[in-house]
Formats: sequence, C-alpha cells, structure tokens
Amino acid sequence: KAMRSAGIDRPVAVDLGTGSGAIGLSIAVEVERAEVWITDASADALVVARSNLTGIGRAATRVQVAEGSWFEALPEDLVGAVDVIVSNPPYVALSDEVEDIVREWEPQSALFAGEDGLDDIRMILEDAPAWLRPGGVLILEMDPGQLETASELARSFGFVGIETHADLAGRDRALIVRRAS
Repeated sequence: KAMRSAGIDRPVAVDLGTGSGAIGLSIAVEVERAEVWITDASADALVVARSNLTGIGRAATRVQVAEGSWFEALPEDLVGAVDVIVSNPPYVALSDEVEDIVREWEPQSALFAGEDGLDDIRMILEDAPAWLRPGGVLILEMDPGQLETASELARSFGFVGIETHADLAGRDRALIVRRAS
C-alpha cells in the first residue's frame, strides 16, 4: 500500500532481515515495476528466500538478494534512493519467555535483540534515514508493548508521520514512519 501510494514509476523497496523472503517477494509480485532488495545476515535464510524466489515468476527478475547485516548488505548507490524499507527484525527481550517450538525452529539471532528487545529496531531507525529518499517510508514489525518507545526513538531520529498498524488479530504490531521531505 505504501509503495502504490508513493506514485513513483519504479519504486525501490528493501526488505531487511528477509528470512524466507515472504514480505519482499510479495512486494515484487504486488507492485509492478518495483525494484526489490531482500537482505539477511543468515546464509541459510537466503537459501530459503532464493528457493521461494523461483516460485514468483517474472517478478523474480526485479529482486536482488544480498547477504549482510541490515544496511551493510546494500550497495552504496541506494543511499538516499529507497522508497520503502520493511523489516520484521528480532524484537524479543533476552528475559522474555519464548515457546519451545519457536526456540526449536528459529535461530536465536532471529528472535532476541538485547535487554529490551529493541537493539535491532534502534539500529534500523538510526540508519534508515540515510537510505530513504525524502518522504520515504520505514515499516517495522514489533511487539505491541514496544511501539511507544520505538515511536519516541523514531521521532528522535527525525522521522515524521508516525503511525501504527494492527495485525490480523487487531493488535497494533507495525510502526510506520516517514523520512521528512
């Protein structure tokens, strides 16, 4: 929705920490002409994402896969040129309980993000303005209990238009912010 409303002919989207690629690949399928970058620090995750890439047909030609931690995976020519950044980063606090099934299937690095669960979110909020074009959008998924603190962090890094979006269960789950124009 954010990309369609941008009114840009060839929008650039980045999915940081893509995991299986579901979000980034969905953007490639749904937003015709979008250039999509999917990144992850995990080579294993990118094997899965590349496998899923083969199932999206012609849209796959507009997807670039890059290995690396957050923005380090991206080429320098994207600085200031990205229209939308999306990420479902690790956001579980080290002290939080996680179901056994989740611990068994998810790598710890994909779950835990420091004492308050905001380490990766903080890093993304701090670095994203340099990569977004003026007016570009950053969308982050997180625990509903982190939204207030993350909103304050976003303001401190110069973001405007701060809003939240509910998940399918009706809980506010995503933070949506815009780089000032």
